Amino acid sequence: MELLYEAETKTVSVATVIDELPVPPADYASRLALGAADHVERSNALIRQFARPDWPLERMPMLDRIVMRMAVYELLEEDEVDRGVILNEAVELAKRFSTDDSHRYVNGMLTSIANELGR
Repeated sequence: MELLYEAETKTVSVATVIDELPVPPADYASRLALGAADHVERSNALIRQFARPDWPLERMPMLDRIVMRMAVYELLEEDEVDRGVILNEAVELAKRFSTDDSHRYVNGMLTSIANELGR
C-alpha cells in the first residue's frame, strides 16, 4: 500500500518508487504493487461498475482506491490467495489508514467485485 501511495502522491510509477528505495521491499510487496499498477485500468473499471452514483471513483479517498486496486489485482491474478484473506486484509487496511466508514464501503465494493469475478 505504501508503494502505491507514494507513487500516486508523487505522480511517478511504482517501479520508480521501488528503484529509489535504499532497501528493496519484500518480493510479494513489490509484486503486489507492480501488479496493482499494471492492472489499474481494469481495477478502476470494476470499482466504477459497483460504485454508488453519488460516490464515483474520483470522489473516493485515495487510500480506499489504493486498497481496492490492490485487492482487485489479487482477486484477478493471485489465485493461491483465498478470497476471504484478500477481503479481510483490504478491510483491515481501510480501517487502519482511511476514514471511519471506509472499511464498510471497501468491504461492500470488494464483495461485489469478487462475486462478479466468480471468486
